[in-house]
Amino acid sequence: MAKKAVFKYFQLLMVLITVFCAIVTFVGLFGGNTNPASQGGTSQAMFCFALPLILVADAVLLIFWLVQKKWILAALPLIAMLSCVGYVGTIFRIGSDNADAAKTEKSLKVATYNVSHFGVGASKYIASDILEEMKAQQADILCLQEYQDETGDAKNSEKYKETYPYMAEGVRGDMVIYSKYPIKDFKATQFEETNNNYLYADIDVKGKIVRVFNVHMQTTGINRTLHHASKAAAQGKVESSAVLRAIYGNYMLDLMIRAGQSHIVANEIRSSQYPVILAGDFNDVPYSYVYKTLKGNLKDGFCDAGGGWMHTYRGKKAVRIDYVFYDQNFKGVSYYTKDLTYSDHVPVFSMFEI
Repeated sequence: MAKKAVFKYFQLLMVLITVFCAIVTFVGLFGGNTNPASQGGTSQAMFCFALPLILVADAVLLIFWLVQKKWILAALPLIAMLSCVGYVGTIFRIGSDNADAAKTEKSLKVATYNVSHFGVGASKYIASDILEEMKAQQADILCLQEYQDETGDAKNSEKYKETYPYMAEGVRGDMVIYSKYPIKDFKATQFEETNNNYLYADIDVKGKIVRVFNVHMQTTGINRTLHHASKAAAQGKVESSAVLRAIYGNYMLDLMIRAGQSHIVANEIRSSQYPVILAGDFNDVPYSYVYKTLKGNLKDGFCDAGGGWMHTYRGKKAVRIDYVFYDQNFKGVSYYTKDLTYSDHVPVFSMFEI
């Protein structure tokens, strides 16, 4: 009897966990529809960020109930997982990324890369090494974030302009668009009360003007908080609970800041008289409010032409936060990353026909 009672309570617990996971799956799936600045928006955003882990839990629960032959209970995690097929398609796609696809007369190849200030002086050759990789990948337009022009005694722009003769620079000089094609006009904008910014350039690509946006959205702030907390902890000045509160508070604040920034950029995109290409470091995950706001009516290059697992951050958080979107009339050819070690991000390459 005792064993039966324990098993009964265990099954009841599993039922509650199954229902809870199904609910938070849908909360995370639709969390990107709610502005984080609104009531309850930050909690939904957190579930959106955690959606991959929640789906893993759903898969485990599905297997558990199938083994138990509880078909109705197995249906709950199955329905939750099937509802997320579209979301999964933003981080994993069956098929090839077509990284070796040959360029044609109609194709344009765009690269975006947060270069982390070229290693902040770790080596004066990092900027040159990155340039060689961009040349090897035959990128036509480069959108670089956390850029710096001076490395030692040399100016990186002088090296890059040999291959990319046209350049548009951000307000603070930490963002740049390099192009093989003529830049007819550009606009650089600093977001208020933050170090982040965005830049767009109108580029004449074989007689057709396209507007290329390079964006660097507000950081998550987690790494910064952990760094300050570890220094304080070493001096015995902070408790673990205080660290968790600081991480949560900073993450929530940065969520709301990114949401506001995404509206500014989205309004610029909507007002563009030219076809748009949007590239950069969004510092946010697929299906988030920022992702959906910036994407608007644009195509996600990975969903259009990518394959395999897609993540762009090299740290412990193997998440996709760097993107290339483009006009609905463009046709995707390839979308892939290269596992370079010069930054905590990896470069993203997207080729499409315009």
